[in-house]
Amino acid sequence: MNFNCLIIDDEETIGQTTSEYFNMFDVTCEYVTSYGAAIDFLSEHQVSLLLLDINLGEHSGFELCKKIRKTTNIPILFISARTSDDDILTALNIGGDDYITKPYSLNILLAKVKAILKRCESNLIPVKTSPCEQIQIDYNYRQIMVNQVPIKLKNMEFKVLSYLMEHTNTVISKEELFQNIWQSRFIEDGTLSVHIRRLRQLIEEDPDNPRFIKTIWGVGYVFEVKE
Repeated sequence: MNFNCLIIDDEETIGQTTSEYFNMFDVTCEYVTSYGAAIDFLSEHQVSLLLLDINLGEHSGFELCKKIRKTTNIPILFISARTSDDDILTALNIGGDDYITKPYSLNILLAKVKAILKRCESNLIPVKTSPCEQIQIDYNYRQIMVNQVPIKLKNMEFKVLSYLMEHTNTVISKEELFQNIWQSRFIEDGTLSVHIRRLRQLIEEDPDNPRFIKTIWGVGYVFEVKE
């Protein structure tokens, strides 16, 4: 099941109140009260945004943020009664997108969450490939969705794939990729080939016989989508 927001807060009253308020305004939301419950929830559900407390009993929100950031760039908003500069800087430096102090105003928090969700939605560029298959590239999370499954990309892999998909059904020369992705003409062909091979392994059913990322021998590559 998909949710707009997950609240992770060891104070159950805050989690429940905030969750109920969000759901009243059509932002689908659930809450959990521990590190372990958050991991379990995220393994079973698709979530678009996290509201994360720092204090989570035996664990901390900092630990959870670091773990989540290994696999996804989902927006994470820290919510905490702690107001020191050190806590705020730590939260932002490990991958937090914002830091909101308690007590917070529910209507202002909801507005922040809605704005981020809207921005995330507008950054999704779907590429329909067949009635039963879809590839999407998500600029906010810097990942791809293959058959609705999120897949994290390395920085250069993301740049190469997004450039090819932005120019769907257009042959892109190696020189153009070198210039626009690496911003250099002195990249070896092998470097590009490694990234193309990795991308094919991620999105193609048969990487040796690619359906989407085609090689145009002597020229470059094309992301092909047949009408």
